[in-house]
Amino acid sequence: MIVQAQKSRGAGLNQLNAPNLLICHSKVKARDIQNSFFVHAILDPIDFLALQAIRKGLDDLPGSNYFASWDFTSEPCNFAGVYCDGDKVIALNLGDPRAGSPGLTGNLDPSIGKLSALAEFTVVPGRITGALPESFSQLKNLRFLGVSRNFLSGHIPASLGLLRELQTLDLSFNQLTGSIPWAIGALPALSNIILCHNHLSGSIPPFVSQRLTRLDLKHNSLSGTLLPNSLPSSLQYLSLSWNQLTGPVDYQLSRLNQLNYLDLSLNRFAGCIPGILFTFPLTNLQLQRNLFSGPVLPISEVTIPTVDISFNRFFGEISPLLCNVENLYLNNNRFTGQVPAVLVDRLLSAGIQVLYLQHNFLTGIEINPRVEIPVSSSLCLQYNCMIPPVETACPLKAGKQKSRPTNQCVEWKGQKSEKTNNNITAIMA
Repeated sequence: MIVQAQKSRGAGLNQLNAPNLLICHSKVKARDIQNSFFVHAILDPIDFLALQAIRKGLDDLPGSNYFASWDFTSEPCNFAGVYCDGDKVIALNLGDPRAGSPGLTGNLDPSIGKLSALAEFTVVPGRITGALPESFSQLKNLRFLGVSRNFLSGHIPASLGLLRELQTLDLSFNQLTGSIPWAIGALPALSNIILCHNHLSGSIPPFVSQRLTRLDLKHNSLSGTLLPNSLPSSLQYLSLSWNQLTGPVDYQLSRLNQLNYLDLSLNRFAGCIPGILFTFPLTNLQLQRNLFSGPVLPISEVTIPTVDISFNRFFGEISPLLCNVENLYLNNNRFTGQVPAVLVDRLLSAGIQVLYLQHNFLTGIEINPRVEIPVSSSLCLQYNCMIPPVETACPLKAGKQKSRPTNQCVEWKGQKSEKTNNNITAIMA
């Protein structure tokens, strides 16, 4: 069979070398393909038969017309989503990539592993079920594997650790179970790992790739502690939220000085957080709902737009170096003392949009009771060791009590002195 490889991926393959900073909830998008040259060739019979088997395992969901072009009496390299170089298929993007497309249904046939030159494989969101075929491990040239927002089940094959060229692995928003194979952590070329919104369990393996910039494992059931050198310093995006991870992370975090997004929320991490963390080029710092403790001591003025360290066990006075944070959530901790005047000034000038201080042990704030807080700013002071001098709208979860009971504040003073003797037995509201 003579085929014209009209969609030969000259420019497209170069894109595979560029960092793919994907957002977990976004759809995998097909790349722009340019018809740069024509190659007359006979499609490899093995590739031809593999495409037939793949087609038999899949169908369009109602409203999708993706497979209309897959007529095996014509040239397979002209099929939608099939890209060839000479007589080999080098990229397979299954499904209509347009927004709102219903996607595909069925299973991924193991014959995928026979497309020996395949460098990219993606499937649009749909209703693909079953396991990810072990045969993917045969694709030694595979650089991009993306099957997100489907219904894949079963384990992630440990044999994917044989894909030494793999740069992006996106299996997010599926129903995968089991642990993350340690062999995947050993892949040397990985730049993006996106496994969020599955049912993965077990510990997080160490990742050795010094090219890894994105690690997204949120919304799983991962547990255990992070090994000291498990996260490479190349990381720019790290999300481990909504898991069951434990232990200290101060050493690991202090090495990740290229981070621009960090979310460790809704875990059981403990210990202190390093002051140097606040100097990293972060745009968002999410540490809420853990068991972190100790004072919060930035080493310089903090310019991170959003800092949420609420629902932890931080104590001590609030640092005035936090005054340039636009959205500052310090609520439900054990902070004491006065609210720094510089935070109040920034709030009244609309420099701070959210300042949540409720459910701490703060004893004062210098603010005129008749002052008007900017409409664009929110302040909550409820349930501290003082009567709030201004009436402000607080979140419903803050409760209706304006101040802490006096006995809690008295007890907390005693417990505060015990902390210096490493005997922390505080009351937490």
